[in-house]
Amino acid sequence: MTIRRHLLAAAAALPLFPFTARAQAGWPSKPVRIVVPFAASGTTDILARALAPELQRAFGQPFIVDNKPGAGGNNGSAEVAKAAADGYTLLMGTVGTHAINPSLYPKMPYDHVKDFAPITLVAGVPNVLVLNPASAQKYGINSVVDLIRAARANPGKLNVASSGNGTSIHLAAELFKSLTGTFMLHLPYRGSGPALIDLMAGNVDLMFDNLPSAMPHIKSGRLKALAVTSGVRSGAMPELPTIAEAGGALLRNYEASSWFGLLAPAGTPADVVLRLQQETAKAMATPAVKDRLLSQGANPGGMAPAEFAKFIDAETKKWAVVVKASGAKVD
Repeated sequence: MTIRRHLLAAAAALPLFPFTARAQAGWPSKPVRIVVPFAASGTTDILARALAPELQRAFGQPFIVDNKPGAGGNNGSAEVAKAAADGYTLLMGTVGTHAINPSLYPKMPYDHVKDFAPITLVAGVPNVLVLNPASAQKYGINSVVDLIRAARANPGKLNVASSGNGTSIHLAAELFKSLTGTFMLHLPYRGSGPALIDLMAGNVDLMFDNLPSAMPHIKSGRLKALAVTSGVRSGAMPELPTIAEAGGALLRNYEASSWFGLLAPAGTPADVVLRLQQETAKAMATPAVKDRLLSQGANPGGMAPAEFAKFIDAETKKWAVVVKASGAKVD
């Protein structure tokens, strides 16, 4: 099932009853921290900063975004896993931290299932294949087929940036290389923000970035976009084909989208988790937030905690197959 279908099914299943007196007394009585396990300016950070003021308005306490990058999101995620289960430390997790990394890293600093209480899927987004315009001109790349040709003719000369080892941005590139039989040097960063800066500066050649963080630079002309990585075209940039459409027979089954979700340490009171899910779902459904995210290429979520847990399980199994097929490893 695609992310979009999960989102639609979850929205239809959202509880309609109001929250009752089961809520933990007095919560929240102080600021709540949302840990973003990547650097500022990437899509994880963008979504957290879009959600934080909505939760602050709903609960009457500050929701503070705290960037803790490193190790493909593992550092910040591990910090939340070890935090007190009192509702005051949350994680903006990703497909990387909670579906890809368990298969990619031989040793994880947390258990992505046992150490967390899933709250809700915040959004699903496609990635987009973007190049530095000068690199595209140098190698004559104007399409996905051109990229395959250039990479085969220049093995190891093209380099591809990512927001960190294990992220969907990294795996999107590894899957592309595996299916096309090409070699491009992978350069991991501590988030999309730093990677995009180097990409636009010409220090790296290309990237499979999340669409929301790449879109402003595509529109400004600082990045050249070739295709999106999702199974269908994005409503935010419908002129871009999918990689499966544009890549020929080798890439006809290619799909590597991203998602982002809110989680708490395992043991966080169920009533707190439910309140957070309900208010996040409300925020994602408000016209201002929904339209803003859709315009940036993100599909707003809001699924119930149990549905989100099932979604994480399914995604873990899916990406384990992708990691194995790509041959990607992180020591």
